[in-house]
Amino acid sequence: MTSPITIPPRSGTAFRLAKGEYLTVIDLEGEQVSDLVVFNAEDLGEVISSGRSLDYASKLYLTTGDLIYSNRSNGMLSIVEDTVGRHDFLLTPCSRETFKIIYHDADPHQGCFGNLEAALAPFGIGPDAIPVAFNCFMNVVIAPQTGAFTVEAPLSRAGDFVKFRAEMDLIVGLTACSALQSNNYAFKPIAYRVDQGPESG
Repeated sequence: MTSPITIPPRSGTAFRLAKGEYLTVIDLEGEQVSDLVVFNAEDLGEVISSGRSLDYASKLYLTTGDLIYSNRSNGMLSIVEDTVGRHDFLLTPCSRETFKIIYHDADPHQGCFGNLEAALAPFGIGPDAIPVAFNCFMNVVIAPQTGAFTVEAPLSRAGDFVKFRAEMDLIVGLTACSALQSNNYAFKPIAYRVDQGPESG
């Protein structure tokens, strides 16, 4: 088992994940969201799809045993273990515009979108290709009658994690989220670990 790598607060990274390898995203201190996006490493036009994944699962909250699909309806990631069970796959990565519009911030942070843009650029992925992320640990509560939603404190506690298996060779973008509401108004690190699986290599 490899040692975890830490993503500092309000930052992001990108890396390759081979088919059959396992990615574990770890909330080190609790109540910290991590935005996850993936692209087909052999064809960057194939990307994680919120709409197809939720449609095929027939539910909003994906967890252990669920498959995350691409825009071409191919499996990209399987969720093999999940200690929280509540993640968001509806809301887009926070950005400078998020901080201007929602928080009325005159000097906005570049957010997860900007962090993903910078991290994915060396792989030839531009900002317009960045999709809705799978927001690990994000707790979006939806009113059943009106559809109104609120972003509540994550249910994750220190050491909680979600573990994925790559179903194809991937480029992964991963953040320690920068939005106040998402993280219960505190910014903390996220860790991740990549481990070999029987199908990898």
